[in-house]
Amino acid sequence: MVEPGEAIQQLASTPPMPPGTWRWRPSGAATVALLIGATVTVILALTVLKLYDSNESRLLRLRGRELSSVLSAAVPSIQTPLASAAELADATGGSPQKFRAFMAPYVGPGRQFASASLWPLGSAHPAPTTVAGATPVLASLPEQARQLFAAAKHGTQLNITGILGSAKPSLGYEYATPGSTHGFAAYAETALPTDRRSRIASSSAFSDLNYVLYLGSSHSPKDLLLTSLRDFPVKGRQASDVVPFGDSKFTLVVTPRGTLSGSFFRSLPWIVALVGALITLAAALMTGRLARRRAQAEQLARDRDRVASENRAMYTEQRSIAETLQHALLPETLPDLKGVEISALYVPAASALEVGGDWYDIVAAGEDRALMMIGDVSGHGLRAATTMASLRHAALAYAVQDHSPATVLAKLSDFVNSTAHNYFATMLCVLVDVQARRLTVASAGHLAPLLLDGENGHFVPFDVGVPIGVPRNSPYREASVPVAPRSTLIAFTDGLVERRGEALDAGLSRLHDIATSQQLSLEEMVKKLAEGLASHDHHDDTAILGIRWRS
Repeated sequence: MVEPGEAIQQLASTPPMPPGTWRWRPSGAATVALLIGATVTVILALTVLKLYDSNESRLLRLRGRELSSVLSAAVPSIQTPLASAAELADATGGSPQKFRAFMAPYVGPGRQFASASLWPLGSAHPAPTTVAGATPVLASLPEQARQLFAAAKHGTQLNITGILGSAKPSLGYEYATPGSTHGFAAYAETALPTDRRSRIASSSAFSDLNYVLYLGSSHSPKDLLLTSLRDFPVKGRQASDVVPFGDSKFTLVVTPRGTLSGSFFRSLPWIVALVGALITLAAALMTGRLARRRAQAEQLARDRDRVASENRAMYTEQRSIAETLQHALLPETLPDLKGVEISALYVPAASALEVGGDWYDIVAAGEDRALMMIGDVSGHGLRAATTMASLRHAALAYAVQDHSPATVLAKLSDFVNSTAHNYFATMLCVLVDVQARRLTVASAGHLAPLLLDGENGHFVPFDVGVPIGVPRNSPYREASVPVAPRSTLIAFTDGLVERRGEALDAGLSRLHDIATSQQLSLEEMVKKLAEGLASHDHHDDTAILGIRWRS
C-alpha cells in the first residue's frame, strides 16, 4: 500500500527547468506587491528619518541647556571672591597689601582672572588704587569705566562689562558692597582670545558640541565672546539659549559635531530603506511565483484528495480484512468444563488499523482441568493478525504435548527465537484445576489476572518472564495459587486498562473497582468490563477471558 505522504511527495515534485530558461515576468499581482512595498518602504524610511531628526533636535536642546547650566553655575565662583575683596577693602580702608594678598590665588596665568583691581566709588574720574596682576584694560577706557562704576552704586549683584573692541579683548566683572556709596568696588578681568576661538576640550562632557557665546541677547559678531567655529554664520542644526549672568546675560548657540543619538540611529533610515527594498523585491518575486504556481497547487490539491480517498478505502479494506481474520482465528466455542462457567469477549480497536494482535483460547486437559491462554502481539493491522494466528496455532500444539504453563511458554519462545523476526508478544498461561481449586500460572511479560472472591479481589502474584520473541537467559517460572469457592478469574490484555498519558496502576485500579462493585453473572461482568473500560479512549483491541467456579 502506498503511504499518503509518499504519494503527495511524488505528485508535488516537478522536474527543474533547464539552466538559462527562467525569466521573471511580473504578473499583475507582483506589480501591485512591488508598488505597495515601495510605497510602504518610502513612508517608513521618511518616518524614521523624521523621528531621527526630531530626536537629534531634542537632544541638542537638552545638551544646550546643560551647557547653559554650567555657565550659570560659574557666577558664584566669580562673584564670591570679588564680593569678599570688596568687603575687605571697605573694612580696611582700601589696604593695597591686604587686597593683593587676598586676590593673589585668583590672578595670574592659568588662573581665574588675568587682572584684579580695587576702584574707589564716588570718583568723577574712576581709576584703580590697587592692581593685582596685569593692568586692567578698563583703565584705558575712562568713559566705560565711569558708566560701570556709576551703575555699581545702585546695584546689588555682579556687574558685567564687555571690552570687545580693544586690542586686548576682555570680559570685566565688578562687585561693590550693597549700600556703600563711598567704599570700594572690586574689579577683575578675564582675557579673551583675539580671534575668539576656544575649543571645548576632548575630555569634556560637551566635546560633541560646537558653540558660539555672545554677550547680551544679540547674535551680532561685535558681541561675540567665544566660539569653537571657524566659519559664520552658524549653519545646520542648532539650538539657542539665553543665560542670565550677573546684571547681564549671555546668548549661547550650540551645534552638534556629529550625531548625538549614535551612528546606528543615523544609519537607521538607510537600513530601513535597504531592508524594505529587499523585502519588497522578495515579496514581488514570491507573489509572481505563487501566481505561476496557482494552477499547479490546485491540481496538487485535487490529486491529494484523490490519494486520500484511495488510502481511506485501502485502510477500510485492510481493517475489515484484519478484523475478519481476527474473529475467524478466535475460537468459535469454548470447552464445557464441569464445575465452572467460562465467558470470553473480543473488542476490536475503535480507529484505523489498531486491530489484530490480541487472542485467547482454552484447551481441555482432562475432565476437570483446562489450560487457559491469552496473549497480545506487538503491532496492529493485518501483519499482527497473521502473526497472532501463527503463535496461537503453535501454542495450541505445544499445549497438547504438555499442559505445563511454563513448558508451553518455553517451547513457544524457542520457536519464535529460532528464526529472524521483528515482533514480540506477551502471553499468560493458566492451568485451571477445577476440583482441586488451584491455579498454576506462568507469564511471558503479560499482566496478572484478577482473582475475585465475593466482594474482594486481588491480582494474582507471580514472577513475570520476558515476552515471547525476546532472548531469555532463564526459564519461565510457575506459581501455584489456591482458589476459594465461587471465585472468578478475569484474564485480559493491556487494551482493557492502558490509557495514553495515564499510569498503568490507574487502569488496574479502575478494573478492580468495576469488577467488585456489584454481583453479576460472569457473562454480564465481562460485558460490563468491556463497556466500562474498553469503550473510552479505545486505541487498542482488547481480549477478556473469565472463569467462575459454580461452587
